[in-house]
Formats: sequence, structure tokens, C-alpha cells
Amino acid sequence: MNYQETLDYLYSRLPVFQNIGARAFKPGLHTTQELCKFLGDPQNDYPTLHVAGTNGKGSTSHMLAAILQQAGYRVGLYTSPHLKDFRERIKVNGEFVTEDFIMRFIGENKSNIERLSPSFFEATVAMAFSYFSKQSVDVAVIEVGMGGRLDSTNIITPELSLITNISLDHTQFLGETLEAIAAEKAGIIKPEVPVIISEKQSESIAHVFSAAAEQVNSPLIFASAAYEVQKTGMEGGLMVVDVIKKESLKPVYSSLRLDLTGAYQLQNIGGVVAAIEALNEAGWKLSDTDVRAGLASVTKLTGLKGRWQKLGEKPDIYCDTGHNTAGLASALEQFDSVASGCQRFVIGFVGDKDISSMLRLFPSEGVYYFCQPSNMRALDVTELMHLAAVYGLKGKAFLNVNDAMEAAVSESEPDDTIYVGGSTFVVADIKDL
Repeated sequence: MNYQETLDYLYSRLPVFQNIGARAFKPGLHTTQELCKFLGDPQNDYPTLHVAGTNGKGSTSHMLAAILQQAGYRVGLYTSPHLKDFRERIKVNGEFVTEDFIMRFIGENKSNIERLSPSFFEATVAMAFSYFSKQSVDVAVIEVGMGGRLDSTNIITPELSLITNISLDHTQFLGETLEAIAAEKAGIIKPEVPVIISEKQSESIAHVFSAAAEQVNSPLIFASAAYEVQKTGMEGGLMVVDVIKKESLKPVYSSLRLDLTGAYQLQNIGGVVAAIEALNEAGWKLSDTDVRAGLASVTKLTGLKGRWQKLGEKPDIYCDTGHNTAGLASALEQFDSVASGCQRFVIGFVGDKDISSMLRLFPSEGVYYFCQPSNMRALDVTELMHLAAVYGLKGKAFLNVNDAMEAAVSESEPDDTIYVGGSTFVVADIKDL
């Protein structure tokens, strides 16, 4: 098979969650373990960092990878889903996995794939672990796909576990309460492996993590209890923050510059700083200079896209991949803080989310351009318009995000502001991203 035929095989032969949702969800570690066993357990060939959480795990993974790269380590990075290109999921020092490797991996493992019937995600995780081994990485940053306890990535024993935050998402799989979801995320905590929790959100959630860590004798740090992160401004398109140690009230980093400028990074950055401190205590060599240079160049070093990204000016256009109530609320709050003129919204969703809770977040005085992602799980744009009308949101319907954006720009004055989002897959469809 050539590369396109190989991708077609992956997408047609294996159940793909981003396309069909629940029918592709295959919890459990057995199939991934069996695939990796046949490959010689490549996940054990290098140190790993494991990152879970409802929101912020992708940004956090990319920030850690950027700092490690800046320090001179050869860094594997596994994330999901991809926006434009399947190869985005598997990178070494910001470079995509090669088409040749993907073709060879599937060709050499086709019989095992046929025998074990893995999900798309399980096969991709095994592919990533194998690629990182063959590329002789010094370390790999591994982002959890969903949950943690039963996620395919959870066959690793990392140097460090990090959990960003907990909010309601994928409740049909992970549980209906924040505590139940926290218990699933806590499943990545391994015996005697340090664990960082970026946000101490409530005592009940904190208890879930503390109990899980205590049970396996894992040192635990709540980063938000250890550090205060204060935004001090913007300089040259970078967000400037101070990171202060609460115990001593002394700055750990003054005027730290971040090229990921979404407001929710203020919650993520404490976890990143705590992780760097824990790694240095374990013998890694990550200097202040590495941290500063890495965090100022995350998108350049890792190729991350779609996180509070400015797409244009006059009118200003922002996109964000926030796709659940908590993530979207943060993005819209930031949008409101920067918006001028008429606020215009290009939005679409997948159908298996809590759409009503998200639509409630949008202002009724905005101008709306409804669309749908090119995804089998897409919420039909006509249905979206009817749902939106319940919340006083009115506008026009478009079959895709690019037509909707074109209409929004053509109707805008130079001082208007446009938000594009609602779903990762809407952002992925933007042609000039």
C-alpha cells in the first residue's frame, strides 16, 4: 500500500472515535499491551511524561516538549486528535512521523491488526511508541486520549504524571460527576511516581487525587497551591506572567513570556513549572533559560496550532479548539475582553456534546454564522440553528466553516471581532490554519 492507501486502511479498517464517537470507544489496556508486546515493548525504551486532564493537557504536553527540546533533549510527542494531518499525532523534536514509517509499520503489523482488531487509537499509540524507540528519543511526552485509567497510553510507567484539571466532558464514558471523572484521570498515577495536579479545584476532587497517590506511595503536588501565576501584560504578541512561590512569596519566574496566549494557560503554567522543578530534583537538567526560551517558542518548536490563535486583523479573527463547557467559557471570556465593534461568531459542534450548556455561554447580541464540521459526528447546521434560537442566538447557516468565515469577514467593519470555534473539528477545517 502507498501512503494514502495506508491511511485509508487505518480509517476504514479501525474504528475512529473522532468520526463515529461511542462505537469506536474501546476501554482497556489489553489490546495495546498485546500490540506492543509483539513490537518488543518499545514504550519501555525511553523515559516518558504522562499528561491527562479535561482541558489543557494538549497545551501542557506541548509546553513540556518545547522546554525539553530547548534543553537539548531529543523529544517524542504523542497527542490527539490531529487538526490537519494524521502525522501531527506523532512528532520528534517538532517533526512529523514520516510517511514511510507509517507505511512500513502498518505493512509489518497488518496480521496483528487483523488478529487483535484494535481501535484506531490503540493502533496509533502502538505506532507512536515504536517510532519513538526507533528514533532513539531521550524522552517522550505522552498525552492521554480520554480519561486515564483505561486509556491506551496508560501502559507506560512514566518519570512523572501530570493532571491538568477536571470538568464535565465525555460523561457517557467517564462518569456523570467531577469526582467520578477525577477517579478516571487518577488512574494514570503509578507507584512511587511523582504526580502534579495543575489545579486544586475543590476539596472533594483533591481528595480523589490524594487518596489515589497515597495508595501507591506517589509524591503529590497541587501546583495551584504551590504557585500563584499573575498575568502582567502582553509584549510583542506574547503573554507576560510572573510565577510566584506562595510559601516564600518570592518569584520563581519574573516576566515569563508565553507564545500560547489563551487565558486558560494561566492555570496550565503552574503545573508546567511544578513539573520542571520535579524533573530537576530527579536529575534532569532544565535551566531557567531553557524554560524561558521554550515557553516563548512553543508553536515554533512543536507546531501546535488552534489554541487561542489569531488568524487575521481588521477585523480581528480568533480561533480556539475549546469544545466543552469549561474550555469554551474560558475562551469566550477572553474573547469578550479583547473584542471591539460588533462581535461575530462562527460556530459549529459535534452532536454528542452537551450543546445546550455551551450555547448558553454565547451572547444574544452577537451575530452568528452557524456551520458544521466535516466529520461524521457533526451536528447538522439546521439543527444547530434551531437549538441556538432557544437561547436567542440568531444568524445564517453555512455548510462549512470557511464559507461561514468568508461571510463574517465580508460583513464586518475593520473594528469588528470574529470568534471561530465550538469544536476541535471546526477549527481543523479552517483552510488557512
